[in-house]
Amino acid sequence: MSVDPDKKMDLRRSELFDFQGVSMTHFFTDNWENIQNFQARPDDILLATYPKAGTTWVSYILDLLYFGQTSQERQTSIPIYDRVPFLEIMLPSMESGVDLANNLPTSPRLIKTHYPVQFVPKSFWEQNCRMIYVARNAKDNVVSYFHFDKMTLTEPDPGDWSSYLHRFKEGKMVFGSWYDHVNGWWKKKQTYSNLHYMFFEDMVEDTGREIDKLCRFLGLSPSVDEKKQITGGVQFDNMKKNDMVNYSAFPVMDFKISPFMRKGKVGDWKNHFTVAQSEEFDEDYKKKMKDPTLQFRTVI
Repeated sequence: MSVDPDKKMDLRRSELFDFQGVSMTHFFTDNWENIQNFQARPDDILLATYPKAGTTWVSYILDLLYFGQTSQERQTSIPIYDRVPFLEIMLPSMESGVDLANNLPTSPRLIKTHYPVQFVPKSFWEQNCRMIYVARNAKDNVVSYFHFDKMTLTEPDPGDWSSYLHRFKEGKMVFGSWYDHVNGWWKKKQTYSNLHYMFFEDMVEDTGREIDKLCRFLGLSPSVDEKKQITGGVQFDNMKKNDMVNYSAFPVMDFKISPFMRKGKVGDWKNHFTVAQSEEFDEDYKKKMKDPTLQFRTVI
């Protein structure tokens, strides 16, 4: 995602607005027509997540599974956001996500999105592309998103924790309601067989097991050594130190406020929610999560 040095990055925080019933900012809707007209190929792999649910983690796993053995240079010189472009992003003085995806030299092309299921360009469905959705429990997700919004200078101002939590419950977040997002993709899985739905908590609990499941879905059979190498490389502490994966060169983030990769744990919400906030959240959660087949763990 090369930056044009002659153009200064405009780091004003964006404003939320309603876009077809979903809270968005212009950075993810400005290129709408080109995104919707994107031509997927049958071997494209689309990784979809609500923000801060393990996107970079699974991007990196996919990249290593497909290209880890073929090009050492790729691993050491190309940031993950250029290897697995973010389809809908449109930042000033940077290549758009659509252009990056169109110019990918790899086969398969690995592409990521935070769009709710109804915004996915229709060519992905028409080409019967394989899709991977990663979901994270709401409490840890909101904590991670809060820290991300503080350090990402193009996101809406997060305000204080208490008002942010209220906004999350109302679905007034970039990419909309967490509830609508995880449920929309879960429902799609029932009718679209080429969708693999993963949980962040399962990944933390046993990364190797979840990589095995992913490989079965993708029809890949890495050697024991390759799998061991990948599982080691994608451990949180290793990724956090890896400048090609940790977003340290991404120009809109202020690492003095918070690292992009903060903790990667399950249960960190306990360090942020008061008892009252947790109880209120649980009550609200029960009202919104109607599908008994979609279950999350807030501790492992």
